[in-house]
Parts: sequence; structure tokens; C-alpha cells
Amino acid sequence: MIHPSAIVDPSAEIADSASIGPWSFIGPDVVIGEETVVEPHVVIRGPTRIGDRNHIYQFSSIGEATPDLKYRNEPTELIIGDDNIIRENVTIHRGTVQDKGLTEVGNHNLIMAYVHIGHDSVVGNHTILVNNAALAGHVEVGDWAILSGYTLVHQFCKIGTHSFSGMGTAIGKDVPAYVTVVGSPAQAKTINAEGLRRRGFDSQTIAELRRAYKIIYRQGLTLDAAIERLELMVLETPALGPMLESLRSSERGIVR
Repeated sequence: MIHPSAIVDPSAEIADSASIGPWSFIGPDVVIGEETVVEPHVVIRGPTRIGDRNHIYQFSSIGEATPDLKYRNEPTELIIGDDNIIRENVTIHRGTVQDKGLTEVGNHNLIMAYVHIGHDSVVGNHTILVNNAALAGHVEVGDWAILSGYTLVHQFCKIGTHSFSGMGTAIGKDVPAYVTVVGSPAQAKTINAEGLRRRGFDSQTIAELRRAYKIIYRQGLTLDAAIERLELMVLETPALGPMLESLRSSERGIVR
């Protein structure tokens, strides 16, 4: 399953059912799991661990050292989970010791062509990063989030679960869970209702999330005051939990 023209370091651990295409390079300290397919002309450098049933397309660079000027060749790591699709020309960099030394990508993600995932970023599960989306260092992307094409995310920003960004959005602050943002700089517009319906959220829950959105964005409240209001609602609407947590954990402030 390893093409004769591929260059694979002897220390790399490649599962028997994995496939390495022509002219790909697999460096030392790389682990590739069962049924993962690496297409031609892919570069994977370690320390990098890639799980099972991933599909990595041509010309992607996975596990390269970060260009961050603070990086001094420390042994940092990249971990990629299972069942991810990584399309053409994607770049994913390892972490830095200024953070926890680790970049992480979860499971069941679609990472489309030319996406960049910077050092020390954490991408959750079931996300979609559309063509040319770019994450600076230390970015966190929650489960089921969708970043449309050419979305740019500033370092240390957090993208909440089930959130959505429109095409060409420039995000410089945290995006709360469930919220749709658009523009440059990003502005909050509404709840990601269509995405929630597709994932099985019922109409009553979506209505409560709309109500919470209005409390945050339409009533002129401070963030602390909005959090207090949501704390009174969350017992009756548990789906508000991720939104409330994304507000509490924000360090950069939220997109307004």
C-alpha cells in the first residue's frame, strides 16, 4: 500500500491498511492509522499522529513547523483524529512551546482546499472549513462550526459550536455558539437557524436560542448582564448551555 516512489522514514509507523501515494514524503515520528489514504505529493512531518480512515489529498503539508518567529525547533506535535477529509493544498502546522506544544484536529471534519490551520489551534468535530479559510495561531473551533470560504480568524479567537461565518468574514473576536457572523470586521447577524434545523434541533429550541440572541445583541445589555439573564433560562432550555459557556469563557470579547 506504499507506492515505490514514496519516501517514508524508517521510524514512521504506517498501518498495514493505510495507503501512501506516489512521491509523497512521510518523515520521522509520524504515525498513520488504519485505512487512511495519503494521495500523491503530500508532505507529512512529525511528530504527527494521524488516526484512522482519513483521506489527505495531493499537495497538502501536514505537521510542518510553524513560521512563528518564537519557534526554535522544539519537539512540538500535531494530532489528527479519525474520518477527516483534508483536501488539496491544506497546511496544518504543529504547536509551539509558548502554548501547550500541540495542534489538534478532531474527527469527521471536512477541511477544503487551501485551508490553513495555524500552530496551537484546536479544531473540534464535524466542522467544515471551506476553501481558503485561515486560522491564525491559538484558535479554537467548536464542534459543528462552519467557516465559509476566505474566512480569516485572528489568533486566540474562539469559534463557538454550531456557529457559522459568511464568505470573506474577518473574525477578530470570539464568536458565541450558534451565532452567524458576516463581514470585515465580523458582525453578528442572527442565529444559525438553518444549520440547527439540519442537525435536528426542534423549532421550540431554535426559538429559545433566537430569544437568547436578542438578549445578547438587541437589548443594549452589557455582556455580564446578558450572561445573568441566560443563567435564568438555561435550566428550562439546556441547549443554551454551549452559548452560555462560550460567553463565560471569552477572553477577547465577543463579535458584536
